[in-house]
Amino acid sequence: MCGIVGFISPRKQENTTRDMLDIQRYRGPDDQGLYTYESPMGFVHLGHNRLSIQDLTAHGHQPFISECGEYSIIFNGEVYNFAAIREELEQKGRRFVSHSDTEVILYAYIEWGIAALEKFIGMFAIALLDRRENRLTLIRDRAGVKPLYYHIGEEFLFASELKSFHRHPSFVKKLNSEILPYYFQFGYIPAPHTIYRDTYKLRPGEYLEYDLASGEKKLVKYWDVDKCYTAEKFDKSEEEIVNDLDDLLGDAVNLRMVSDVPVGVFLSGGYDSSLVTALLSRKYGRKINTFTIGFHEKGYNEATHAREIAAHFGTNHTEYYVTQQDMLDRFSLLATHYDEPFGDSSALPTMVVSELARRDVTVALSADGGDEHFGGYSKYRFLSKIAPIFSHDIARKLLSASLGIISPRAVGSLNSLLPSKVRQTNIEDKFLKFRRAIESASPEEAFIKASSYVDPEDVRGFLRVDADRKLYEAFSMRSDLDMLDNMMLIDYRTFMVDDVLTKVDRATMHISLEGREPLLDHRIIEYMGQVPTVLKYKNGQSKYLLRQVLYKYASPSLIDKPKSGFAIPLAQWLRNELSDTVENYLAPGKLDSDLFDITAVERIKDEFYSGSDRHASTIWFLLSFQMWKEKWF
Repeated sequence: MCGIVGFISPRKQENTTRDMLDIQRYRGPDDQGLYTYESPMGFVHLGHNRLSIQDLTAHGHQPFISECGEYSIIFNGEVYNFAAIREELEQKGRRFVSHSDTEVILYAYIEWGIAALEKFIGMFAIALLDRRENRLTLIRDRAGVKPLYYHIGEEFLFASELKSFHRHPSFVKKLNSEILPYYFQFGYIPAPHTIYRDTYKLRPGEYLEYDLASGEKKLVKYWDVDKCYTAEKFDKSEEEIVNDLDDLLGDAVNLRMVSDVPVGVFLSGGYDSSLVTALLSRKYGRKINTFTIGFHEKGYNEATHAREIAAHFGTNHTEYYVTQQDMLDRFSLLATHYDEPFGDSSALPTMVVSELARRDVTVALSADGGDEHFGGYSKYRFLSKIAPIFSHDIARKLLSASLGIISPRAVGSLNSLLPSKVRQTNIEDKFLKFRRAIESASPEEAFIKASSYVDPEDVRGFLRVDADRKLYEAFSMRSDLDMLDNMMLIDYRTFMVDDVLTKVDRATMHISLEGREPLLDHRIIEYMGQVPTVLKYKNGQSKYLLRQVLYKYASPSLIDKPKSGFAIPLAQWLRNELSDTVENYLAPGKLDSDLFDITAVERIKDEFYSGSDRHASTIWFLLSFQMWKEKWF
């Protein structure tokens, strides 16, 4: 795991390369390397910060230059099956000087060209300089686990994090205000956009070719998640599918234990992290380190359940109970580590558990992706059931009117009376989302509203920027897929990439911890895309297939417990511990009147402090934006 930077300039600027690296030095504190090549388009600068994971010797230094000197590579991430690819190359006569995956990637490219990507199982952001073809190629992994940004301006720049661009003299900060309606609705900024104009995220499964002779740039999609879902569905029995998944998931998890440094697992006690722990402990007999955090606030604590899972599988378990002060101490760091406005408040506990793990390990497995692959979100079940109602406008309006007279607090009170096994978490927030969904005119609009933290009408009320419909193209539903597959596909290419994976990458890398995502192995999504939806939600159970695999290693009585996730008591904090901070950053004199309706923002604050939890996400997103703006803009 590392950090990379680069740019093309009419002059040699090695000090600038070093400055761009230094601001993200935490991504790779063990080593730093620079390389410069004079091309027809100017000097190509490559820079690399190294966090030593594979081959801890100097042979793993980057930029790595081929034996002939015509190819160079800088690389962030891991190709887990590099040993098998290396063996294949050795059979062709290739000899290696290191034991790193970096060298294997480069020589795989030299042998097979860009088609070598088809062989890679892993997470990666790669910059590959081909002097023979006068070409620079930027590549991002299929799931988008590793970030890669680029800027097209006076000079062409790229980096693992946006903050590196601030260290380049040609980078001009221009606010991409057109993206703000999306941010204030969902809490993140979607690829390929960023908060800056002329600055982009490379999409997952995509590479960019820069012709160093002509200056022409070309974006190519080398892997498309849509094709996983549109492929023909399996004609297999449930038992066959469960056995296939047991082997596939097991291999994905075990591959991610390949390391020359200690490895651990984030264990929350939910199905996904329990499965990762189970497969490593039972299927492969590994003694592993597990880490979890607990909360003193009732309703947010999962540490007890995680401890039971750890004891069952015999892990070396570490838990830490988070105090409010732990969170508040890290609150001011959000704008520093998340280079653009980012509204997912679970970034705070993710930072804490990452710091806990880093005391003992350098690599930690995280179980993200299970919800999107296996149908874990409650909105999937709800919207799949009500989808037919959108063909009956009168029935939809009657249901909407009925829900309109029920208060979220009443729903919360009723939920608290239910048995713990069926009790829902974050029920008031979910109820508001689903009530908005019922008001929609189509299943697609309903899914967008069910995925929104802030009502689009509320956003239009306080934001003076109009939403561009093109921003929501990623939410378009395919006519050749059913509702469930459509929702899982859309979440995979939107929320998972730009919220979940962004959150985990920054939370882990800010303390030089490599996070690995076994459930995002592309072979799993390719397989699950072909599984009939009747097996994804069966007998009223979310994650039905994942549960069946997990039940091979632990009884349902141990596993089937309510899950709360890494949530924080957001509304409570905003009204109490963070109230002065809110008043400071959201004061009328601090808000840009060209962007915001100041009166509307004041009204939202008044309603929130009068007890309306409905505006908690709005206040948090505004606060996150203002903190980012003060730090970087």
